[in-house]
Amino acid sequence: METQAMLQAVEEAGKVKLGAFDIDAVLRGKYVSAAKFRSALEKGLGFCDVVFGWDMADQLYDNVTYTGWHTGYPDAWARVEPSTFRRIPWEQGTPFVLLDFYEASGEPLAVSPRQALRRVVERARGMGYEVKAGFEFEFFFFQEDHHTLHEAEFRDLVPLSYGMFGYSATRTSRDQGLVHQLFDELRAFDVGLEGFHTETGPGVYEAAIACDEAVAAADKAALFKQAVKEIAAQHGCTATFMAKPDAKLPGCSGHVHQSLADAAGKNLFAGEEGGLSPLARSYVAGQVRYMPELTALFAPTINSYKRLVPGAWAPTHASWGLENRTCALRAITGPSAKSVRVEYRAAGADQNPYLALCAGVISGLAGIGEGLEPPPPVTGNAYELSTQQAPRLPSNLGAAAEAFAGSALAREWLGEAFVEHYANTRRWEVREFEKAVTDWELRRYLEVI
Repeated sequence: METQAMLQAVEEAGKVKLGAFDIDAVLRGKYVSAAKFRSALEKGLGFCDVVFGWDMADQLYDNVTYTGWHTGYPDAWARVEPSTFRRIPWEQGTPFVLLDFYEASGEPLAVSPRQALRRVVERARGMGYEVKAGFEFEFFFFQEDHHTLHEAEFRDLVPLSYGMFGYSATRTSRDQGLVHQLFDELRAFDVGLEGFHTETGPGVYEAAIACDEAVAAADKAALFKQAVKEIAAQHGCTATFMAKPDAKLPGCSGHVHQSLADAAGKNLFAGEEGGLSPLARSYVAGQVRYMPELTALFAPTINSYKRLVPGAWAPTHASWGLENRTCALRAITGPSAKSVRVEYRAAGADQNPYLALCAGVISGLAGIGEGLEPPPPVTGNAYELSTQQAPRLPSNLGAAAEAFAGSALAREWLGEAFVEHYANTRRWEVREFEKAVTDWELRRYLEVI
């Protein structure tokens, strides 16, 4: 939208909702007046840098250097990103726009996930590639509002529907009020869906978001998760993108589809006679090689690794195959050259979309730069692979954080400051979990020992 039209829309509404995504892809924001927005559009605005100094529960990190008590939590400088302007249909058309963060010098803020992806995309463009991406998410709906969720202490929650009914036309019809509002208002919010259906599990749905340029695609993915939560709340429900909310059920994936195009928009992953191009094969090879050390970017929580276990419809090894959904990477080669792409299936729904996409792109471009050739594609059940056949992904967040901290590739592409900050936030998450006494421990030890 042109600047004048955006200003007019905000003036007419009298306010605008501003927001930015933190390291965990939690939307941090505020409403501001039209006058404040006009000033922010011209000069930027201060936004307390504590949004990169605390975790998703607002507990302050004690192991990061970017901000903390030692800096006094000053303002970071935020700028309005005009290309992200849209209206919120479920808030009476309230204007909304994303912010991003910069240093006082005007340089992009090193620890911002969105800025990290922008740097990767600009470097790809310098290599002659335009990164295209599309996200799909699985998630649970529960018939619980904010109060009942906490009163139940997050246990024995009532699902939106019972039973295991993937692709159920009956369930979507029964819950059509929620389903149609989501589909229609997301489209009006410029987060158009290609598909939306029930998945296997009680109250489980899956949505595929239309493909776009990389940063816009990640914006839409992050905004999709926020929108689903807000719209669900209007129906008295809670939506969760937790990777594994129930030990007895499959987890929630967050597959990231990727391809490279030239400046004219030609898909460079499509082979001359069908299949993958040599460029795409090198891209896949890089992803296979570097996936283990980048796992923390697409599996960012303790719970992520409860999904990445055998028999849970999620990969445990860095494997790839042609149209093989048991692999960590699924190469999609049909039905047309336009649709040829790589699906990064290891990622969970709890991902930060900016960082999950970074993981796929930097490893793929490294594969191209190094001229790598992938191992033979897996033709059978990739869940049965051994470590000798394919590299094992880290089995917990602590191991993933250390692998990421030691990744020369991550430091080259994302920068020392980002890698140190992100690795320390994951180490913090591990420390918080290690202090917790779980239900499993109580059931196993309390009476017997």
